[in-house]
Amino acid sequence: MSEITLVTGLWDIGRNNLKEGWSRSFDHYKDKFSQLLKVENKMIIFGEPELESFVWHHRDKSNTQFIVRNQSWFKTNEFYPLIQKIRKDPKWFNQAGWLKDSTQAQLEMYNPLVMSKVFLLHDAKLLDRFNSKYMFWIDAGLTNTVHQGYFTHDKVLDKLTKYINKFSFVCFPYIANNEIHGFSYPKINEWAGNDVKLVPRGGFFGGPKDSISEINTIYYSILKDTLSKGYMGTEESVFSIMLYKNHNLINYFEIEGNGLVGKFFEDLKNDSLVTKTQGQKKQDAKDILKKINSIKQNQIEGVGLYVLTFNSPNQFRTLIKSMEDYDSDFLDKTEKFLLDNSTDLSTTPEYVKLCKDYGFTHIKMDNLGICGGRQWIAEHFDETKLEYMLFFEDDMFFYPKPGETCKNGFNRYVNNLFNKSLEIIKKEELDFLKFNFTEFFGNNSTQWSWYNVPQNFRETHWTEKPTLPQLGLDPDAPNTVFTKIKIHKDVPYALGEVYYCNWPQIVSKEGNKKMFLETKWGHPFEQTWMSHMFQETIKGNLSSGLLLLTPTEHNRFDHYDGKLRKES
Repeated sequence: MSEITLVTGLWDIGRNNLKEGWSRSFDHYKDKFSQLLKVENKMIIFGEPELESFVWHHRDKSNTQFIVRNQSWFKTNEFYPLIQKIRKDPKWFNQAGWLKDSTQAQLEMYNPLVMSKVFLLHDAKLLDRFNSKYMFWIDAGLTNTVHQGYFTHDKVLDKLTKYINKFSFVCFPYIANNEIHGFSYPKINEWAGNDVKLVPRGGFFGGPKDSISEINTIYYSILKDTLSKGYMGTEESVFSIMLYKNHNLINYFEIEGNGLVGKFFEDLKNDSLVTKTQGQKKQDAKDILKKINSIKQNQIEGVGLYVLTFNSPNQFRTLIKSMEDYDSDFLDKTEKFLLDNSTDLSTTPEYVKLCKDYGFTHIKMDNLGICGGRQWIAEHFDETKLEYMLFFEDDMFFYPKPGETCKNGFNRYVNNLFNKSLEIIKKEELDFLKFNFTEFFGNNSTQWSWYNVPQNFRETHWTEKPTLPQLGLDPDAPNTVFTKIKIHKDVPYALGEVYYCNWPQIVSKEGNKKMFLETKWGHPFEQTWMSHMFQETIKGNLSSGLLLLTPTEHNRFDHYDGKLRKES
């Protein structure tokens, strides 16, 4: 069977109630859908329960997967209320004479549906039982404008793999005045970083199955950003931004200005498709300077990456390389600082060069110690305009090997971890979020704070386990209490009584103050912080989370004299 799976869906959203020119009956859509259902390719179909019998009348379960998806599902995300607010705003629907009577403005569910196509494609990827290699969204009513013979007689879809090695769109040239599908043209150009002259069609798009998750993340981010700022078109408007901003991930095929997708399938039939990539426009010096200043401003209002290092440029170099291999956004989307605690001053020139090469600010100090350096970083971060801080020691490397798990069974790798982890800490309003479930000496299923809190607190909080072992670790130490286990996109995480330690983490501005500045110690130790922060968590003053992943690994391969080790 073909390596290609088609993904589609059909819902009755009341289009028959619109004015002439916009109105279509649901029976019309079902008729066109029945034509599409004659394709021999595998299909994953979303719809309400009453659609399922219609599908099985035309399809066989050997090549078809039906997933029940009620219309209520489209109302459960953060985009639904934003869409309703915008479509009812006269400032939006008066941009163009046609817009007020359009499906976007008149139908409650039109944009929630069409703007969820990428999410449905991604869900299909996750639920796929066909082991597909390529997946494409195709509108259920596409045969309204594309003759069904391309699919059933010419079987052009089986030729797609010859031309597609990236996620791909079918685009038509578009001359805009003041809007594209209701999206302000000047604003869409700002998001795209270019003058938008091509608009991808929403009726057919897709590519290699393993490209879909990253595309889904990009689409989600742009959709959230544009809607939250009050700008809306259709899914095609967001696709335009993606096409120009992510040319390294996306190819396209151009059709004529009438926008009819039939030309794409005719070219596919005739083996005359031309694969294109939307390159970046050449920028003059003023454009480049404007972009640089914009990036700097975004960094000031964004995320700081702090690395603590000691006597080994090679450890630092290896950490940087692991970030590049795992998710370069850790380097590209942060303002970067290296706190150099080294006592071996012969390492300074190499540290300076590494910082220059990778855009770090080099901060040379005497040996403040591990916790002393961590305290210094907290105080430095508090004085910046940065909103979040990433903390790493130079021997905490990322583990960029997809498909592998740690010794406790947690994934080592997920794509786009930088953005997803930031989205989690923002969404849950956490003070800090730890990256690793598994650590060097143990894991986060054990509540390690139990060993470090004052005895009176231990007795009152753990009444059934008030006594420490006389020697070593207790094999029956209290477990960490997690209040919620959740998932954001494909990243699982836990909330609850997560203990603090000096492993990689994200800390919010407010969290940093509560953790390190409101209470200070002259010579802090990791155990002291762990005890203090756990007690603050129990009081309800500190909110923490933990990724149910193990993306980093402790590896001190460049050893130094143990006598030089200093805590604070």
